[in-house]
Amino acid sequence: MAEQKTNVMRTLEQKKIAYTAHSYPHGDEAVDGVTAAALIGKRPEEVFKTLVTKGAGGGIYVFVIPVAEELDLKKAAKAVGEKSVAMVPVRDINSLTGYIRGGCSPVGMKKSYPTVFDASVLGLETVTVSAGKIGAQVEVKPADLIALTRANTTDLTV
Repeated sequence: MAEQKTNVMRTLEQKKIAYTAHSYPHGDEAVDGVTAAALIGKRPEEVFKTLVTKGAGGGIYVFVIPVAEELDLKKAAKAVGEKSVAMVPVRDINSLTGYIRGGCSPVGMKKSYPTVFDASVLGLETVTVSAGKIGAQVEVKPADLIALTRANTTDLTV
């Protein structure tokens, strides 16, 4: 089946970043990340989810962590120099990022937000993230993704 190109894929191509597209069957609802990883034949530690938060000072921050892990909000706040951060309500994700829950990618959001990847990404040959819609993923070299999103890396998980 021909892969339907997403804005994420177009952005990667425009920036001359090599990627491998993966797709998996899904219903209307997003499957959890561990299931998505299994559906594309990847280990959960190689597939990262994109979480959008709001800092105490009102700033929006993006954290990208392995799908089976949980974001440590204290570590996340420290990583971006905020007193605290909280998850953005699901209803606000689309207006902030242009993506829907389950299809949120660190690449190609409406605005460029400060982005932090969990440091475990540095030990991977490739990392897989959402391609911007449910059922579509892109696999990229971590260094390329970090450079593209101008991200930092630190320990972010519980």
